[in-house]
Amino acid sequence: MKATKARITKGLQKGSYVEACDNSGAKVLKIVSVKRAKTVKGRVAGAGIGDMFLASVVKGRPDMRKQVVFAVLVRQKKEYRRANGVRIQFEDNAAVVLKDDKGNPKGTIFKGPIAKEVNEKWPGIAKIASLVV
Repeated sequence: MKATKARITKGLQKGSYVEACDNSGAKVLKIVSVKRAKTVKGRVAGAGIGDMFLASVVKGRPDMRKQVVFAVLVRQKKEYRRANGVRIQFEDNAAVVLKDDKGNPKGTIFKGPIAKEVNEKWPGIAKIASLVV
């Protein structure tokens, strides 16, 4: 996992609802905690593009519901700035559900675009991604 070149604004907090954009069986995820987040002591960590987080499945297939899964944020509504000065913003907040904490996605198809920063950071997601922005 590499560092990103973009200045990514943390657009989602703990407790935020995120749509799953893959065919893993989960539809809506609720962020429980953000992994590998560096913050001030006592501050609740936020999640931005490319961040891994633990999420609870709120809506989805009956066997997936109420499970705690790892996920990576691939789109966010809050705009962020790339190194070349361009500001990027998506229409929705979306995540990809992972099989394990290594970064292997559970689904085989991703709906919608995926940020370029995610492909740099997570090679397992980059293999399956069809539309990269």
